This record gives sequence, C-alpha cells and structure tokens, in this order.
Amino acid sequence: MPPRGARSLVTALIAHGREAGTPGAEAARTAVARFLSELGYTVQEQPFRFNAGVYRALPVAGALLVIVSLLEIALLMRPGPAWAAAAALLMFAVVVPLVTMRILSGEGTPGTQRVDANLIARRGDAAVRCWLVAHLDTKAQGHSMAGRLAALWITVLALAGLIICAWARLGSPQQPVVAVTAGLLGVFAGVLLAGGRLTGQSPGARDNGSGLLAVLTAAELATDPGIGIIITGAEEFGLAGARALVRERGALLREAVVLNVDTIDDEGMLFVVTHGTADALAARVRVRLAGLAPIRGRRLPLGILVDGVPLARAASGGVTIGRLSWGTLRRIHTPRDDAAGYAMATAELVGERLVPPI
Repeated sequence: MPPRGARSLVTALIAHGREAGTPGAEAARTAVARFLSELGYTVQEQPFRFNAGVYRALPVAGALLVIVSLLEIALLMRPGPAWAAAAALLMFAVVVPLVTMRILSGEGTPGTQRVDANLIARRGDAAVRCWLVAHLDTKAQGHSMAGRLAALWITVLALAGLIICAWARLGSPQQPVVAVTAGLLGVFAGVLLAGGRLTGQSPGARDNGSGLLAVLTAAELATDPGIGIIITGAEEFGLAGARALVRERGALLREAVVLNVDTIDDEGMLFVVTHGTADALAARVRVRLAGLAPIRGRRLPLGILVDGVPLARAASGGVTIGRLSWGTLRRIHTPRDDAAGYAMATAELVGERLVPPI
C-alpha cells in the first residue's frame, strides 16, 4: 500500500497547539484545505466569529458559587423567620446555575471576539449523502476532561444540596454539621469550576488529531461524490463552528447523515454515540466498525459536548465515533495530549472503514 498523506499531515499538525482563532489554527486549516484540494475536492471556507471569553468567565461562576455557599452556611443556621431564609437560599440556588449556564453558552459574556472557519469539501456537484466530520481545534485548561467531568458532577451535587437544604430550612434552622457540610461542598465545587479556565496549549493528538486523521484517511480513499468532508473550527468554544454551519449552511446537511469522529485513542472502548433518533444509522456504523475494538452504542454522557449534536439536528441522522478510556480523559485538554506513545492505529483503521458511505 503506498504511503498516505493523511498520516504525514496529521503527524505534522499535532506537533503544535491549534486553539481556535489563533495563527496556529489558521496554519493548520490552510494545510488541510491544501491537502483536500490536491485530492480533487472542491474546498469552501466558511468563516465565523465566536466569543473567546467563555473560559475566562468560569472563575467568575466559581467565585459566585463560593459566595453563595458561604452565605448558605450562615442562613441555614440563622434563627428567625424560616420563609425569609428559605426564600433567600432558593433564590441563590436557582440564580447560580442560571448564571453559570449563561456564561458557558457565551451569551452576554464579556470577551474577545475571534474569527475562525469551517472547511466544507466535496467532489463535484453531486448531492452529498454522508458528511464525515472532525474538528481541527485544540484547547488546554486548568484541568483535564476527566477533571472537568468531576467538576461538573460535584457542582450538580452541590447545587442539589443547596436547594434541598434551602427547602428544609422552611421547617427550622439546620444543625451546624448539615449547614457546614453543604456549604463546604459548594465551596469545593466553586474552586473546581474556576479551574476550567484556559491555560497554555495542547497538541491535541487524540482530541482531535485522531478524528482528523480518520476523516482525512477516508477522504484520501473515497472516490464516491456522495461522501463529503467537513472540518469544523472552534468546537472547543461551545461548538461554535458547527452551530455556525447549521445556522448559515444547514441546507447542505438536510438530506444527508453525519458521522462525527472525535477522539480515537488506541485503548479503551470504541463508542458509537447516537444523536436524536438515529438508532438505525448507529447500528450500521457498529457493524462497519466491528472487530476494531470492543464496541458499544450509547447516548452522549452528561458533561460532554460534540459537534455531532447540532449537526445531527439539521441532518437526517447523526452519530459520533470515539475510542477512549479514563486514562484518555485524564490526558485530553492538557499538554500531555501529545504524540508520545500514541500510534494512531485505530484512528487510521476507522477512516478506512468509513468508505464506502454508510
């Protein structure tokens, strides 16, 4: 088999970070566009703007949770009218998640506006029946994806505790051990939430150099004009690129299925994640990928967002393919997500299995 350009290209790209809206992301996008053009694809670039201040705002959300949790300790134990203390606590407990979700969505969040772009590649003018998708960008945070999930779960638990204790305060002041435990859990959650700010750069070998390799390998092998390629930008900033694609170019997706590839490690379970009502599509994908690794179908876990979610809503069906373990989650979104010890073998095999169209 002749050497493949996809592996060489991705090997070069994962030597550097590719945070959306930076020169590194632009250089990587230019290289991918050139590669696809040389394969005979017509490549369109769809620029879009996004808010880069989302992660800088996470410390604000964490600080707000800490303040509310400390206030709760005092209010839970304070003697006096139960309804007044309970009303204040319930207000705090409801305001914190609402403000946090608004911050994470980027709506109304102060921050720098950046420009990034999606790449849309197809052969000729034939209708695309299957779009293969991977995101190009990377990010590094104060904690890994595993740390982010833990922070989210603990935050949800802390907020539930705030609300339950506030409701219980309608009866009588709470015992100090209950008030202090609930408050300190909220403080701990706030500190963890603040750790989600951006810091440094990640080479993004697994997230998502691996998905990029799978899709570009398929692009290299595919000759059917019914297969199209979408390389999204700013996935790590609230799926900004995929949302822009749906908003401005959604007609491209309407009669097609979407296969999103995001994080293919060489260890762990191979997951086929179903979005919406695409169970039949997911079953066909599992058959196509059978034998590569232990395989499992599932829904998207709480706390993880992928481009497949908005794209599948606009398409006739969509799934996301990934292979990972808890060890993978501890690497991604950190500088340790590099090429050291990573053969990219499964990612390349997944790309081979994605042609012909599913």
